Amino acid sequence: MDLQALRFFQAVAELGSISRAARELNYAQSNLTAKIQQLETELQTTLFYRHNRGTSLTDKGKVLLSYTDEIFKLLDEVRNVINDDQTPKGPLVIGSMETTAAVRLPILLSKFHREYPAVDLTLKTGPTEQNVQGVLQYELDGAFVAGPIEHPDLTHKTVIEEELVLVTDSFHQPLSSIKEIQNRTILVFRNGCSYRARFEEWLHHEGVIPEKIMEFGTLDGIIGCVSAGLGISLLPRSVVDKHVKDDLIIQHSIPNQFGKVKTLFIYRKDKYMSTSLREFIEMLSNEMALVNNAWS
Repeated sequence: MDLQALRFFQAVAELGSISRAARELNYAQSNLTAKIQQLETELQTTLFYRHNRGTSLTDKGKVLLSYTDEIFKLLDEVRNVINDDQTPKGPLVIGSMETTAAVRLPILLSKFHREYPAVDLTLKTGPTEQNVQGVLQYELDGAFVAGPIEHPDLTHKTVIEEELVLVTDSFHQPLSSIKEIQNRTILVFRNGCSYRARFEEWLHHEGVIPEKIMEFGTLDGIIGCVSAGLGISLLPRSVVDKHVKDDLIIQHSIPNQFGKVKTLFIYRKDKYMSTSLREFIEMLSNEMALVNNAWS
């Protein structure tokens, strides 16, 4: 089977148009059309429906696309294996929750960068659900997420167990009951954040309905707005400790069943582990006890 024809087919499937795929790949439209027709003839099936808006995949086309994606992933992996001379180098893309990136990772990332300057390390922050999907879709080499995570294609290392605390502005009285926040606005990260899910689970368990839910994209945004009295939030104690000491906010303990969450580092079981990722995981493992003491 012609790999170029498969590449053309993949591009048309993703872009929904032969003309757009031709422009993207910088090939003549007639070349793409001929290759697609050649592929359809070889497989004795129709891969696309043609219409005035472009193209859409037939059922057989959808099946072929799933195999095509796997074929090119495997080819990329072969190149990575062949080109890997056991020297950490090249791109390494790590995902992380915003809170973990802010407090837990600077020391580790700084040390890794010093020891392996040839590695092009990129850190992408986002909620746990987004990071899990990023690893599953091969967009991230690994990611720091909140557990538990159970998926047959993923393996993980436990990094640390976080304690979650409720945070309010510095003028708030000590809480004697969760019912006291019935009419408060809660400040959270967007959907997919495990801390938000834990907060909502706790409120639902207690029968508390918040007055309003406001979503934020950054940790600084949440803490700043809590400090200003806009609302309350649920965050790891390690994240808010400094702000509590500066009298910007107050932290309140919550029940253990909702207040403990493990931070995990996840990566795919089936993907070839580059030397860079292997060294990153080894450094993470070697530093874990030391880092845990510093984070506790």
